[in-house]
Amino acid sequence: MQSPEILICGAGPTGLVLALWLTKMGVHVRIIDQTDQPGTTSRALVFHARNLEFYHQMEIDQLVIENGIEFKSGNLWVKGKKKAQIRFGDTGHGISPYPYAIIYPQDAHEQMLVDELQKAGVIVERNTELISYEQFSDGVVATLKKHPDTLEKCRTRFLAGCDGAHSLVRKELHDEFPGGTYEDIFYVADLEAEGPMANGQLNLAMDDADFLAVFPMKGEGRIRLVGAVRQGSDKEQITWDDVSKGIIDRLKIKVKKVRWFSTYKVHHRVASFFRKENVFLLGDACHLHSPVGGQGMNTGIGDAVNLSWKLTAVLKQQAPVSILDSYEPERIAFARRLVSSTDKVFEFINKRSALATGIRTRIAPYILSFLFKFRFVRRSIFLLLSQTQINYRKSILSEGISGKLKSGDRLPWVRFTNGTSIATDNFESLKSMKWQAHCYGLLSEGSKQLFNERGLNYHVFPWDNKIHSTGLKNSTIYIIRPDGYIGLAAVQSEPDTITRYLNKWNIRFSNPL
Repeated sequence: MQSPEILICGAGPTGLVLALWLTKMGVHVRIIDQTDQPGTTSRALVFHARNLEFYHQMEIDQLVIENGIEFKSGNLWVKGKKKAQIRFGDTGHGISPYPYAIIYPQDAHEQMLVDELQKAGVIVERNTELISYEQFSDGVVATLKKHPDTLEKCRTRFLAGCDGAHSLVRKELHDEFPGGTYEDIFYVADLEAEGPMANGQLNLAMDDADFLAVFPMKGEGRIRLVGAVRQGSDKEQITWDDVSKGIIDRLKIKVKKVRWFSTYKVHHRVASFFRKENVFLLGDACHLHSPVGGQGMNTGIGDAVNLSWKLTAVLKQQAPVSILDSYEPERIAFARRLVSSTDKVFEFINKRSALATGIRTRIAPYILSFLFKFRFVRRSIFLLLSQTQINYRKSILSEGISGKLKSGDRLPWVRFTNGTSIATDNFESLKSMKWQAHCYGLLSEGSKQLFNERGLNYHVFPWDNKIHSTGLKNSTIYIIRPDGYIGLAAVQSEPDTITRYLNKWNIRFSNPL
């Protein structure tokens, strides 16, 4: 019986990121998947800034940037005519070191993560299926099937269900998956094409009875179409030939080759709970929502980062097991808000009433064109989509308030330039993937002594009046979680508050694991 510390069921992006972060933290993982190879189709495309920040911590961000396309602008088309251009390229400057989104197909993404895991000594076990599992006070015993007929028992301290919408891990927990499914059938097609839509930009097109999203992809003339199937939807097997070509023809898209075509229905569901004792749910196994904003894969990766450092802390006896109680409240609250907000937008886009169609095709393009002329509007959209505004203010791990910046908020990104014109920032220290203390301004000798005694890494950054706009306060102490969120904000004159927080979560280890 193999005994990994954590068994990860599912090797999509969520499971792979969970495995990679844990492995980098020195945890023995086993990751299984019932498929025989990584995904070979593009599926999820958009990768947002917050996850690039997480990838920076794992030092794999440049692999995404080098192999993806920066998502900087889009065009809005109505009845084949261009009505508005929306620019995104400058929206995130000063907010994140990655002021843009990246187009990075899921098949390439998964293969990159698999390769990085392999470099770290972990191989994804393919053709391996979870059949059942049983929980005990000290862990889980899982029954695995190695195709075609071999059964195996695996004992593990924790089980992570990253096994998608039809998750067996969730079903075995008798966890409800409330929500619903939209009636319409949608399609996704990766094409080799010619025409004005193959311009390296996002193009959104609307007609009276149809809509189409055209995404750029890496490679000459490669684009991704996402639309609704308006005819032939009663067929069991829908093909590219069943797709209404009217809007495609009006956009002058000349299709040379269909590289991949698939249909799907859009779900909106959130599991009743994300954890039961030693079993956790992540990604599509616990939340599904519309593709608006490209949030799905990004949210699953956020789940993985949130959980991985907490599991590590418990396994390394660096935190009480109660720290795991923070996972579900932090992530389920965001999942519920996301499903609610994306559904409202999605329902509007697909509503077929005369009023909704009139607003979409005659009013919305002019309003959007006008609004996106203002930088604050573009920045607001970036903040909404980039996931940099996710916060855990109500978490059991969040204590203290420092002005408008509160514990549970993401650490604001601050860029410094020293006398030699070499730029540095406060995110470099997050590569340690460990708890740390930050101070912007002067750190007292008493605070230094406290952190030294506990073996807690601390970083003192020069104060600049420009930092004030981020919400950080001069000479305040911030205890930063391994995932880059503020755990505690405290003034230096209250050392007891800092000590009490450090003691509560046993924050003291800075030595390598």
